[in-house]
Amino acid sequence: MAKADFYETLGVGKSADDKELKSAFRKLAMKYHPDKNPDDKAAEHKFKEINEAYETLKDPQKRAAYDRFGHAAFEHGGMGNGGGFGGGGFSDIFEDIFGEMMGGGRGRRSSGGRERGADLRYNMEITLEESFSGKTAQIRVPTSITCDACTGSGAKPGTKPTTCSTCQGSGRVRASQGFFSVERTCPTCHGRGQTITDPCTKCHGQGRVTEERSLSVNIPSGIEDGTRIRLQGEGEAGARGGPAGDLYIFLSVKPHEFFQRDGADLYCMVPISMTTAALGGTFDVATLDGTKSRVSVPEGTQAGKQFRLKGKGMPVLRSNQTGDLYIQIQIETPQKLTKRQRELLQEFEQISSKENHPESTGFFARMKEFFEG
Repeated sequence: MAKADFYETLGVGKSADDKELKSAFRKLAMKYHPDKNPDDKAAEHKFKEINEAYETLKDPQKRAAYDRFGHAAFEHGGMGNGGGFGGGGFSDIFEDIFGEMMGGGRGRRSSGGRERGADLRYNMEITLEESFSGKTAQIRVPTSITCDACTGSGAKPGTKPTTCSTCQGSGRVRASQGFFSVERTCPTCHGRGQTITDPCTKCHGQGRVTEERSLSVNIPSGIEDGTRIRLQGEGEAGARGGPAGDLYIFLSVKPHEFFQRDGADLYCMVPISMTTAALGGTFDVATLDGTKSRVSVPEGTQAGKQFRLKGKGMPVLRSNQTGDLYIQIQIETPQKLTKRQRELLQEFEQISSKENHPESTGFFARMKEFFEG
């Protein structure tokens, strides 16, 4: 007998979102739950179909595979039921055929049908000041946690999962096909090795429920843009008491108004007046450690000149070293001149000599020689 379409089983369209799927599942699960239909085999079978359909369609990866290949996506080991980052496809089929000859395949699940939870990603943006000093951040992460009603077993409190009668708890069934002995995922327990006759009403047999958790994350001083922080065991709870996945914090540092970062060094572009560059002077620069540093500009400073402030850069992660701050000079040409200012500049130009502008004088002299030569 052909398997019923999962969307028809739940009574929803193929465009149904997560909220519609969950609502349809809860309504049907309440109607066909074994507690409400004692000794009714038809209701029990329907309840299992509803669970299987929802388990597949609520998972984006499994749903995408089902939409493309139908039930065939989960045959011969197909996608499996472990989710995560790997597995499935041709490699599982290869293992089904040759696993017996090569000494058995890899185990996807631990004893009792426990499955490792999925890893989670959290994107966090911090300021350059926070990267400089470090911080402890409080974040809220929506994730699956172990169901407290059934302690992750998926079975109704007071009951336990039973060993699958089809595979005798191995999660795999074998069949001889000519020369080969082919091993496939058990169709009854879907590889878990156990079946749940009376599912937990809180988690519907999954052993975990969705909840938002508050976590404290330590951001060390000197951390760079793009750094990944791993919080072991803080990911999605495993199914039926399985180990939890990990939570990965991906950090990005906001662009700063004044400073640009290159490793442990900082760069700051500072505009100064033409007269300060010509006559010399001083100015103060605020640094990320909360202090000010005075920069002395010598007479005749040119545009692009860099001044190094040692130890005023970023701290190097997990060390006592600190980078430097480089001040790059940008000379500002005066604008909106008054008549008198213009006259003074013209007079200055008239009395200027080649020694006052050695770079421009030398450049144009070399260019003249190039064209004439």
